[in-house]
Amino acid sequence: MSIRYDTEQTTSVTPRVDDGDHERFTHVVLEGLHPEEGDFIPLNNSVVEGMINATPVRALCGKVWVPGRDPKKYPICPTCRELAEKMGWSLPEG
Repeated sequence: MSIRYDTEQTTSVTPRVDDGDHERFTHVVLEGLHPEEGDFIPLNNSVVEGMINATPVRALCGKVWVPGRDPKKYPICPTCRELAEKMGWSLPEG
């Protein structure tokens, strides 16, 4: 005698939220300078390099961290926004 069970499977995907995500911001990192009529001068502060090599970067607001999360998921740091706008940069809303 064999018993057959008919079951229905459903899959639910819940986005992963790390502890403290509600306090996270997207920060602005100054990677180099373009002096008046001069070439680009790197500041050894590349976000891409930080992600690849797990090296820390420094944001305009002073926060130091190793980048690794999608910056589109978080609002822009108010301090970074203020400093960037004082430098003449235009940042997207959000």
